[in-house]
Amino acid sequence: MVNYPSGVKQRNTVFLSKTSASDRGMVFEKDINQTNDYYLEINLAVIHKKPTPVQVVKVDYPSRNSAKIVEAYYKTPSTTDYNGIYKGKYLDFEAKESASLTSFPLKSIHPHQLKHLKMVAEHGAIAFVLFRFTKRNETYYVKAEDLLDYIQNTTKSSIPIQWFLQFGYPIPYNYVKPVDYLQIVDKIYF
Repeated sequence: MVNYPSGVKQRNTVFLSKTSASDRGMVFEKDINQTNDYYLEINLAVIHKKPTPVQVVKVDYPSRNSAKIVEAYYKTPSTTDYNGIYKGKYLDFEAKESASLTSFPLKSIHPHQLKHLKMVAEHGAIAFVLFRFTKRNETYYVKAEDLLDYIQNTTKSSIPIQWFLQFGYPIPYNYVKPVDYLQIVDKIYF
């Protein structure tokens, strides 16, 4: 991290690769949320992270002004991570991350997520998945239709990086909009 004389801190543009899988996903999520906040701030699009449906079962009240959830479970499997509207079109997408240099494991994409993407695409939504390869410092936009076609026609347990290079759209890093996926949406749909 570099501190400039004005006090502004320079963001490190190298993605973290020595973190746990869950922490790794949090960096990607933070970058997407920052991008979505920027889109909202300039009134370009309204896109938000969907909350995960959780049923709280037991709450502990150690004191009058503090509560702690001690037992909860997922009500239903969540669909995708994000949805919203852009230029009058509904957007729905999932974000996935991999530490692999060579492929993305298909087990990381759940069947209910694929079903949801297929359904919203069939109803005219712009449906896609954002994939980040942390060790490669690369992020790709993949149309849901292309991903579903690959999965339906493969016997492999992963998607090789060559497939992303051929069918994905690279998203270059940007300090203000770290995952500027709407530039790809504009190229494909508008």
